[in-house]
Amino acid sequence: MKNIIALLSIIVLISCKTQNLLVSKKETNDKKYFQYDANYQYKIRKDDKISISVWGEDNLSVGSVYGIYDSNEVYGKWLLVDTNGNIEIPKIGTKNVLNKTIPELKQEIKQELKLWLVNPVVDVKVLNKEITILGEVRNPNTIQVDKDYNNLLEMISKTGGFDFYANLKAIKILRQEGENVKVTNLDLTNSVDILNTNIQLHPGDIVIVPSKKNKEFDKRIATIIPLTTTISAAAIIMGLF
Repeated sequence: MKNIIALLSIIVLISCKTQNLLVSKKETNDKKYFQYDANYQYKIRKDDKISISVWGEDNLSVGSVYGIYDSNEVYGKWLLVDTNGNIEIPKIGTKNVLNKTIPELKQEIKQELKLWLVNPVVDVKVLNKEITILGEVRNPNTIQVDKDYNNLLEMISKTGGFDFYANLKAIKILRQEGENVKVTNLDLTNSVDILNTNIQLHPGDIVIVPSKKNKEFDKRIATIIPLTTTISAAAIIMGLF
């Protein structure tokens, strides 16, 4: 987390006079991309850290959540999803996991392990699911999340809440979508729109809480920053303050 904040701070200082050239000039009222989705499930990405636990089978587990004292695999071990979207699973071998949901991958591993085990009990976990909160909160941080359903105010509470100078009219949410970063602006002072503003955050999202004393963001509801990452997009946006 310290490395991320340090990187952002450096880029912010460099880009303090940067104009918002990457933001689309086309205004839109479409917030659908950020609205609650009851069917949302996290999909595995490149560079994810995956742990696989097979009950009673230490030799088939990597970072097992089941082993406590007698397991050969302990916390701190994982399988890294490579640039091709593959991991190497004991006994099974190379397996492509890119864009699979956790339930899908668990079921596939269970089926493949039935060649050797009668009724395998399998658990799969992504260890690096996180949401980053930057700006005017008491403890800006990257928060590890296990569940897929996390709302904005819940995550803000984990940072200790908003600071006194937080500009609640100009909260920004950044979300990676392929090579682009989706951005939405939220006004948390609008109590009529609270169901839309307390939005569902996804692992990988970045929340930016600007300061009242600095320049407010434009009033576009949603926009796209193309060909970038959420980290670099956050740096560009914070550089505009």
